[in-house]
Amino acid sequence: MTPASTLQIILLCFLGVNPIFSFSPLDTRYTKKKKNHVSLSATASNKSNNKEHSPYLQDMKNKRAYPQQTPHAGRHFRPSHPNQSKLSQRFNRFKRHPQRTKTKRFMEGWYYRLTIPESNVSFAFIFSIEDPFESELSLSCVQVMGPNDEYVVQAEPSHEKFWAFAHSQSFGCVFDYNADAMVKDDKIGKNEVLEVLDPDDFEKYVKAGFQMLPTRLQGKVKGHDGSLGGVLENQGIPRSCDFDVQITPLSGWGDDDQDLEKSRQKSTAGWLASYSVFEPHWQVTLADARATGYATWNGTRYDFENVPFYAEKNWGGSFPCKWYWVQCNSFQGFTSPDGSNRLSLTAGGGIRKVPFGGTEDLGMVCIHYNGVFYEAVPWTGDMEWEVDPWGSWKFSAKCTSGKRLFEVDVVATCEEDGVVLRAPTQDLGMVYFCRDSFFANVELSLYELIWDKDKKEYVRGNAILENVKSIERTGAVEIGGGPYWNPWKGKSKMKSFLKSLVKLPYLFGK
Repeated sequence: MTPASTLQIILLCFLGVNPIFSFSPLDTRYTKKKKNHVSLSATASNKSNNKEHSPYLQDMKNKRAYPQQTPHAGRHFRPSHPNQSKLSQRFNRFKRHPQRTKTKRFMEGWYYRLTIPESNVSFAFIFSIEDPFESELSLSCVQVMGPNDEYVVQAEPSHEKFWAFAHSQSFGCVFDYNADAMVKDDKIGKNEVLEVLDPDDFEKYVKAGFQMLPTRLQGKVKGHDGSLGGVLENQGIPRSCDFDVQITPLSGWGDDDQDLEKSRQKSTAGWLASYSVFEPHWQVTLADARATGYATWNGTRYDFENVPFYAEKNWGGSFPCKWYWVQCNSFQGFTSPDGSNRLSLTAGGGIRKVPFGGTEDLGMVCIHYNGVFYEAVPWTGDMEWEVDPWGSWKFSAKCTSGKRLFEVDVVATCEEDGVVLRAPTQDLGMVYFCRDSFFANVELSLYELIWDKDKKEYVRGNAILENVKSIERTGAVEIGGGPYWNPWKGKSKMKSFLKSLVKLPYLFGK
C-alpha cells in the first residue's frame, strides 16, 4: 500500500466514509419475479456469433475494454433487487456505492456527442435512469438532440427495463420489441428477457430502445418532439431517430497510451469521486474519439465516417443548482480521421454540494492535444469564468502544480437561441432545466508557464497553441439551473481541506 493510499483511507474515515467495505457493485446477473422480467443477465443471447463484439458482451471485472477506459465507466446505480440478502442489506451503507433507498433520490446519465463537420450537423444521445427502485419519479429516458438544435424524447415511468454493466460502459433499455420477435422468439416477444443483446440481435428484434457497448452505440427512438409536451408516450408530436455508431477511442481522461498495462486514466473530479463525498459526480469517459455509422433523424439519414465523438456521464441525487459547460473536438486542422492530429476541449463548472452541508463554486478547463493531457482543475491551480445568461462563455485557467505547468484561455460564443433540455432535479424529476446549442464558435490558446525568480510568480511562456478556432459553428455550449439574470463571474473556491485531500495523489507522483 502506498503512502498516498494509506492517507486516503485515514482521511476518508474522518469524513465518515468507510473505505474498508468498498465492495464492487452487485453483479448484474439475478432473477426477478416482478412484471414478467425474469432475468437480468451480464451475458449476451447466443443467437448470433459476432466476433467483433463478443468480447464486450460480458461484464469483465479488472479488464478494460480499451486502453483509454476511465474510472467510473461502469454503472453506479444498483438495479432493483428484491432477493438481496439481509447480510448484504446490513452492510449496504458501508459500501463504496451504497444501494439507494426510497428516502434518497438517485440518477445516472450518459451523454454522447458526435459532430459531422462537413455538414455542420451534430447529434447528442442522452440516456438516463432515475430512482432505480419503486418511486413516483422512477424513469428510464432517452433524449436525442439533432440538426437545427431540435430534439426528440422517449421515456417510461419505470426502471425495470434498464440494465447496465458494473465494470464497463455497457447499458441499455428496450421499450418495445417488433412483431417479428414476438413470432420468432416467444421469450423475447413477451419481453421476459432483460439482457445485453448482440448488435445483430438488437437490430433484428428491437422496435424501440437503445444499447451501448464499449465501442458500439445503437438506438431506435420512437418518441416525440422534446420541446413540446411531457416525456411520456403520447405527450407530444411524434418524432423518431434511429442510429448505429461504431466508436474508435482516442483519448479517455489522461495521457494516451495504447498499452493496457501502462495506461493511467483519471477521475474527472479526482479520486474522491469513488465515494459519496461530492454531489453530483461527473466523469468524462471519452474526451476524444472517432465515430462511423449513421443516424436517421425524422426520416432524413446522415451517414458519417471517422467524425469527432465525445462521451461523459453524471450520477448522484440530481444535477447542480447552477452550472455551465463548453465542449469541442472539431477544431480547424485537428480532425484527422485516424486521430494523428487532434485537439479536444472540455470546460465546465458550477455549484456543487460538499460534506457537512454547504456548497462550493468550482470550474475546470482541460485539453487533450495529440495524446497529451493538460489538466487545469481546482486542486492544481486557479480558474476564473464569466458566463452570460446566454451567448458568451469566457474562461481563464492556470495549472501551477503537477508535471505540466500551463495557462489556457477559452472564449465561446453562440448566436443561436439553443434548445431547452430536460435534466434530473431533486424534487420534480426530469424537467426543463438547461439550455444547449451545437452552433457555438470556440477559440482557445494554450501557453507554458515558467517561474519568474524576480517576480516570484509564474508568468506566461511559449505558446503551445494560440488562437486556435473551431470549425465554424460546431462547438457545444450549455448553461443549466440558475438563476441567470446577469453575467456570472466567478473563481474556483475549493475548500482547503477538500483541496488537500484531492491533491494527495499529485503530491506522491500518482
